[in-house]
Amino acid sequence: MGTNLQTQNLTAEDFGGAQYEGCNEYLVHTKPEAVAKVHRDFLAVGADVIETDTFGGTSIVLAEYDLADQTYYLNKTAAELAKSVAAEFSTPEKPRFVAGSIGPTTKLPTLGHIDFDTLKTSFAEQAEALLDGGVDLFIVETCQDVLQIKAALNGIEEVFAKKGERIPLMVSVTMESMGTMLVGSEISAVLTILEPYPIDILGLNCATGPDLMKPHIKYLSEHSPFVVSCVPNAGLPENIGGKAHYRLTPMELRMALMHFVEDLGVQVIGGCCGHVQNTFNN
Repeated sequence: MGTNLQTQNLTAEDFGGAQYEGCNEYLVHTKPEAVAKVHRDFLAVGADVIETDTFGGTSIVLAEYDLADQTYYLNKTAAELAKSVAAEFSTPEKPRFVAGSIGPTTKLPTLGHIDFDTLKTSFAEQAEALLDGGVDLFIVETCQDVLQIKAALNGIEEVFAKKGERIPLMVSVTMESMGTMLVGSEISAVLTILEPYPIDILGLNCATGPDLMKPHIKYLSEHSPFVVSCVPNAGLPENIGGKAHYRLTPMELRMALMHFVEDLGVQVIGGCCGHVQNTFNN
């Protein structure tokens, strides 16, 4: 979502003014056609699932733009927008689905940036809005801290209990190039901690390309009771001319993901950062 919004060269005016520039989540209000274009582009090349434009949609992140009071509205609107575009492409033979994107916020509880209960409340608020907007599943993604994951899951469970309904739940952790999460947890520790939770899919996204994800994916394929997912970047980002550049070609990414599917049993694949929507064209 982020890298494909950036290719549209949006102006401060598109974001609703300089004070909101860079807040992609606000675009569902100020320029929804820009977000809809990203959704359509992914669906047009065959994606089964698109994500809402809500990666930074918690009140904790939106507060950095003075938009915390808009949390419910922006998340529900983002969900409704994604669902309406998905409906344009859905057929009985190939239904399309919307994942409610829940990012890691900008604060890590393990490092003392924020307390657990405040984080949990913020995640619950976002999850309720996404659920009310009609998302088909939740994706708690780019997780950098196991405590942050637990806060998100506990908040989501509160919403399920309140609403009396459940939707599928996917958790996607980020393993850095040094082989652990940002706060130092290994994939085996992540799995051990999350096994008691009623989640449906556990996998990896972001930070690296598929090559550095392989040992972690292999571990999950051998030990995880959950469906395994892999949503890599198109390689490690490189700074070229002040812009992030992702080196992997569509075919290279495709071959790596085919290996994960055919040899390691991965059942959910996708693309994170980089211009990877074209991958599915091949």
